[in-house]
Amino acid sequence: MRHYQVIIIGGGCAGLSAAVTLKEKGIEDILVIEKDDEAGGILNQCIHNGFGLTTFKQQLSGPSFAEKYEVKARNLNTEIKVGTMVTDITRDKCVTYVNEEEGYVTVKSDAIILAVGCYERSRGALAIDGDRVPGVYTAGQAQKYLNMDGYLVGKKVFILGSGDIGLIMARRMTLEGAKVLGVAELMPYSNGLPRNIKQCLEDFDIPLYLSHTVTHIYGSERLERIELSQVDENRQPIKGSEQYFDVDTLLLSCGLIPENHLAESIGIEMDPRIKGPVVDENYMTSIEGIFACGNGLHVHDLADFVTHQASLASDGVVRYLNKEVNNDTSIKTISGDNVGYVVPGILHPSSLPNVVEFYFRPRKPMDKGTIRIRSNDQVIREIKKEKLVPSVMEQVLLAGKQLSELKDDLVIEIIEE
Repeated sequence: MRHYQVIIIGGGCAGLSAAVTLKEKGIEDILVIEKDDEAGGILNQCIHNGFGLTTFKQQLSGPSFAEKYEVKARNLNTEIKVGTMVTDITRDKCVTYVNEEEGYVTVKSDAIILAVGCYERSRGALAIDGDRVPGVYTAGQAQKYLNMDGYLVGKKVFILGSGDIGLIMARRMTLEGAKVLGVAELMPYSNGLPRNIKQCLEDFDIPLYLSHTVTHIYGSERLERIELSQVDENRQPIKGSEQYFDVDTLLLSCGLIPENHLAESIGIEMDPRIKGPVVDENYMTSIEGIFACGNGLHVHDLADFVTHQASLASDGVVRYLNKEVNNDTSIKTISGDNVGYVVPGILHPSSLPNVVEFYFRPRKPMDKGTIRIRSNDQVIREIKKEKLVPSVMEQVLLAGKQLSELKDDLVIEIIEE
């Protein structure tokens, strides 16, 4: 059986970034496995610019951003198998994959990185009443059809959900000549980045219906009409608030879910708030030697953040391979008031890296707030901040030595002002 030092499952920007970091740190025997026919993942269909501002200090399209990492990885002689589906992993780090050339193959590694990405909520998951007709797509599906296949999915469009892909597709469909009648959002605030609200909706006079949802779909041969209803504070439709829009296309941009069937199949502990694995400061999961990063761990705002986190996970892999990890004692990180989740979820105070980065999201919009990191009554750090919103992921860096003596759980909370 072929043995690798590290197998990376997923050849999107997280997997490619992880591979580059490992190679640069001297880990030579690496395999990247990607199910699609080319590396790059979801970025291959994201032809708009805005990628790379943090990482490369320039405006790049999604394919150009991914290509930079793929070129780096291949120049470092990284083995990348495309068109290859992982069908099984085991707790002792065996990976079974299948492709046309080799058939079914099982390989083994010292460490695995799950860089598996995420998927969109479908109509079935949303349980929208009405006729089952063509013309209902996820925003990502429509993006692929338009940007990669050259197929305009509709002429009169409504979008449910104000996630970033939906907002970007509102602009994209408009630029291609379709009429976008509106975007509806279940919550009383948008779930997209503020810049996308401005550039994709306001600049094109596309209405945003907050606290609204689609409650019925009508059509025979194809989608013909949707029913839009206002919702109350419990997110339930308000009777008598119905509006009707004659459309031929409904795009669903109602959230992304980390793709973790492989992790779940071997009993990796999952965090129900992020629907991804519980990881420690090294991005190692509850199974020793198996790591997770990127959108397969928790959904990020920017691809730049994904690639950065993947490099941190690779640093953790290197520490693990060099036997620099000590998991004898552990404490939890807790999402306190006004915080939805915290990553990493576990810390090992006796073997922390020099810097530990924490990612979290506010539960609700706040004009002003104080981010407080504490352990019981010991306040470790406070940061005052304006305009905290759930759509923007927050990040806090702490020195490992600040946390090395902790005995109790670490709490991250936001005090609204």
